[in-house]
Amino acid sequence: MDFQILINNLTNPSLLFFVLGILAVRFKSDLEIPATSAKFIALYLMLSIGFKGGQELSHSEFNAGILWALLFGLVLSGSIPFYTFFILKKRLGVANAAAISAAYGSISAVTFVAAVSFLEIQGSTFGGHMVAVMALMEAPAIISGVILLRKYSERQSEEGGLKQIIIHAVTNSSVFLILGSLVIGLIADEQQAEGIKPFVTDIFKGFLAVFLLDMGINSGRKLKSFFKTGYFSAIFAIVVPLINGCAVAVLSGWISTEPGDRLIFAILAASASYIAVPAAMKLANPEADEGLYVPMALAITFPFNITFGMPLYWMIIQVI
Repeated sequence: MDFQILINNLTNPSLLFFVLGILAVRFKSDLEIPATSAKFIALYLMLSIGFKGGQELSHSEFNAGILWALLFGLVLSGSIPFYTFFILKKRLGVANAAAISAAYGSISAVTFVAAVSFLEIQGSTFGGHMVAVMALMEAPAIISGVILLRKYSERQSEEGGLKQIIIHAVTNSSVFLILGSLVIGLIADEQQAEGIKPFVTDIFKGFLAVFLLDMGINSGRKLKSFFKTGYFSAIFAIVVPLINGCAVAVLSGWISTEPGDRLIFAILAASASYIAVPAAMKLANPEADEGLYVPMALAITFPFNITFGMPLYWMIIQVI
């Protein structure tokens, strides 16, 4: 295995800005990205990824391989909560187990963005349909989490019907923008699409660096309070993504022969949602402790995946 990939990833400027954000909190700096700017950059990243994915998809024919990829993503997202829930239920209670399992079955769009950057460094590409796979993997895990909550909770909340949860998952800003941008990229005139190429492509890595700086600041703030809950959650936040990522890096070989597509599958399976799921759980599962499952996904799983996870999954894919 080529550990140079790991070294290269650890010296990636975008990742180093993430570390800088954590250090800013550690040394009590007043460094901060304005909330409105951070939101704009997040929207830009989703727009760029979706549009580029639509453009790639427009150049490929819809076939059985794409259909299998979409189905594989849906099954992954919907099934991961069913095994993680029972690992968590005894230690953390039904409400927290349902929320955390939904978070780890769903995906992190920002981790997907980091994976795209990683593939560019490796000189590898991925199919445009993988953007659609990512967007579709948001909702099934949320639905599975709600089903588990209702089945095992002693006091089932009447708030937030399943229909409302599904609608909320699909209309969540990141999912809606990615899907919308994907469709626009798919149907846009190719010649006219070239006009916005400098915006969606050339400045992408610069915005990613600023966004990861903000993510580092947010992670640093939440990490301290999170460790007060004990080490079980921290271990879970590393081991479960590691198992999911490694397993899918191998299993995805049955779905695609493209290394880039397989890495995307692995990183999506290993990632955890800290945007869509918390928003949905506030409605469906208000008893869950947001101060527990958000730091797990944001402060533990996210940095683990972009530092050690991606190089490891990539090595597995190269070997198998």
